[in-house]
Amino acid sequence: MRTEHPHWITTPLTADLLRGALDLERTVHGLLPHRLPARARAQNTDPQLEMAESQPSGVRLAFRSRATAVELDTLPTKRAYAGAPPRPDGVYELLVDGSPAGRTTVTGGHTVTVDMRTGQTELRPGEPGTARFTGLPERAKDIEIWLPHNEITELVALRTDAPVEPLPDRGRRVWLHHGSSISHGSDAEGPTTTWPALASRLAGVELVNLGFGGSALLDPFTARALRDTPADLLSVKIGINVVNQDLMRLRAFTPAVHGFLDTLREGHPDAPLLVISPVLCPIHEDTPGPTGYDFSALAEGRLSFRATGDPAQTVEGKLTLTVIRDELARVVERRAADDPHLHYLDGRDLYGESDAAELPLPDQLHPDAATHRRIGERFARLAFAPDGPFAAGDA
Repeated sequence: MRTEHPHWITTPLTADLLRGALDLERTVHGLLPHRLPARARAQNTDPQLEMAESQPSGVRLAFRSRATAVELDTLPTKRAYAGAPPRPDGVYELLVDGSPAGRTTVTGGHTVTVDMRTGQTELRPGEPGTARFTGLPERAKDIEIWLPHNEITELVALRTDAPVEPLPDRGRRVWLHHGSSISHGSDAEGPTTTWPALASRLAGVELVNLGFGGSALLDPFTARALRDTPADLLSVKIGINVVNQDLMRLRAFTPAVHGFLDTLREGHPDAPLLVISPVLCPIHEDTPGPTGYDFSALAEGRLSFRATGDPAQTVEGKLTLTVIRDELARVVERRAADDPHLHYLDGRDLYGESDAAELPLPDQLHPDAATHRRIGERFARLAFAPDGPFAAGDA
């Protein structure tokens, strides 16, 4: 794991070296970043959210150093699906003074295998490994190591060949975002190219990403976490997971959205707040959930999803993406009369019909790496434009 070096310096892993996490848990191995605080985690009963919030999407080590070599020991927990193709190891990406400077993976670690037919899981324990970066320029520089967005990552040890100090505050605005697996980064190339990470770099803002795979469900404890997190800009992408889970009907959805936004406004009364409706997802545009696995695809070695609801039941209040977009637009329009800093963005402006024809969703639900780039670039252009909701000077 550790390589021989005559001048290694081991720096304690502390909160002032991490950005993008809301809480840090001491474990027997080291430090586990969380994207929900302990109080919220104590109120959660869903294993999916427990996993998602522990995956450090947008979390990065950030420090200043003259180091030319950096080693980070971690204990990853990887996810596998029985019968599906193996998932690639999570990627660690290095930025030097804001520019990409390396990427690597950590093999080994724990593996959790999920049987999609039964929902049962099996844990195979493993050992820590090392993410290693060498050949860095020998000068004082800002160094960021973005942790894998799709692997639980316990931080064990940080070694460098020069002293480390926390990255100073550059005075950049903080953008706090909440959304589903697409915001979490499902199927992105790496942690710096999930669409929120890419958009934040293009816009020059600090990202706190509370995108939780399968778990953007209007939970009150998530709203309180958003409320209590310091931020200059806020966005919430709502809808697809509510349909995936067939979680509520229109009667419950509208008050839940109002309540979620009310809670955010308790902590951020005047900050720009952008409500984003779902991007295009053809299987659920007019067909309700729940979303199910496509076992015929699985038999061919492919992971894919399908809509299992009945379109006729929308008259009974079952939710589709079309219904949700219409309702979110109405909610924002009603509230905006008294909240001039509240804005709405139709998710199809980020990924719509023409995009789906060119870049279809490979598993019918999640965008691929090229689509993440497109969504991130479009969001940066729309939201951070001089006349956009996140225009400079509006925070």
